[in-house]
Amino acid sequence: MTASRAKGGTSNLLSPTEAILESISDGVFTVDMEWVITSFNRAAEEITGVPRREAIGRRCGEVFRSSMCGADCALQRTLKNGKPVIGRSGYIIDADGNRIPISISTAVLRDADGRVIGGAETFRDLSEVETLRRELEGKFSVGDLSSRSPLMQRIFEILPAIAASPSTVMLLGETGTGKEVMARTIHSLGSHSQGPFIAVNCGALPDTLLESELFGYKAGAFTGATRDKPGRFALARGGTIFLDEIGEVSPALQVRLLRVLQERSFEPLGAVTSETSDARVIVATNRDLVEQVRKGLFREDLYYRVNVVRMELPPLRRRKEDIPLLVNRFIERFNHLQLKSVPGISAEALSLLMAHDWPGNIRELENAIERAFILCNEGQIGIGHLSEELRAHRAMAAEGDVRSAHDILDAQAILASLERNNFNRLAAARELGIHKTTLFRRMKRLGIPLPEEDGRSRHAT
Repeated sequence: MTASRAKGGTSNLLSPTEAILESISDGVFTVDMEWVITSFNRAAEEITGVPRREAIGRRCGEVFRSSMCGADCALQRTLKNGKPVIGRSGYIIDADGNRIPISISTAVLRDADGRVIGGAETFRDLSEVETLRRELEGKFSVGDLSSRSPLMQRIFEILPAIAASPSTVMLLGETGTGKEVMARTIHSLGSHSQGPFIAVNCGALPDTLLESELFGYKAGAFTGATRDKPGRFALARGGTIFLDEIGEVSPALQVRLLRVLQERSFEPLGAVTSETSDARVIVATNRDLVEQVRKGLFREDLYYRVNVVRMELPPLRRRKEDIPLLVNRFIERFNHLQLKSVPGISAEALSLLMAHDWPGNIRELENAIERAFILCNEGQIGIGHLSEELRAHRAMAAEGDVRSAHDILDAQAILASLERNNFNRLAAARELGIHKTTLFRRMKRLGIPLPEEDGRSRHAT
């Protein structure tokens, strides 16, 4: 499209190429070697909010205000190395100051003799896609928690009721399953959300320090106590106190914790009067407290006091369908923290993550993605950006020691079908086009646990 036509030349005839560019929904503009815009199609006007007559003749950085301008300019990279960029994600600021998510592609522009005369950039408005993505994520998210797992969805269903209750909550689960994130979510959804959230790792401090940390002390209580220091229970008034690794607390200190939970009162070290706290109490442990009680390591009365509402978070190996969702969230977070624009993860790298059992659970997965970000300077996270331990699964997979990508997809399809059919196995088998016994056989081979109820009371079979 020539500048004269764009500025209202006498001829209204368009070449076939110009007609195509005017009809497509993607924005397209071209620049010369001085970065001056030479053409600007109708969709580019609509997406940016900049009229064509104002865009043509100006430098592209003045018109196309993108997150990828400057040193991160994709078109500049294409003109430098001759390689196109395909589907890179970012955003622009339109004429009204709105942030518009886009994906861009670039190409070198040549004349009839093959000489480079500029570049072309195509960009697609992803606003509707982004809105749909957020709506879909919202269906699988509560607070800072995200999951497609049927096991977690059951927890999501009861979370609002638990958050609204003032009762003590006990969170169970392996290290790294997200117990503190769950505690923060309960806090944010409850009546104490405007108050502070105070987290204490009970296993990180010896008893003497933990006691003063929890209950505080008065000046003169011990050598070096020159002034009063409020404890965590005092600081948590009007909010929530989260006692992580409560199974590590000694029996002696358990007595004082029991009094706080029963009477809502405590005495700082060196105090002669009691103080009160209305803080919501959430505790967590990765230990078997029933076994601890049997061995005499955990007080039975304290166990029943903290075991009012019990929630068990499944390990990541039992909710592998959440790995792609969690990976995307970590990529978004690290892009923001590290000022990068990593577009995602390759299918090959994701398949390795899906094959790993994640003994460290979500925390281990987050660390794996953070490590990959350090090594990934361009493009998607690939196999080469993952740790040696994860890459070792490639050789193991060749020997059949890990599930194939087909098995992983099969497991995801079965879990999704069960979820859609409220865990009615017969309805899920029909949807998948297989016999019910075949479904049972595949679930057993893939290690998918049978749901406690088959949902027949809720679905016609």
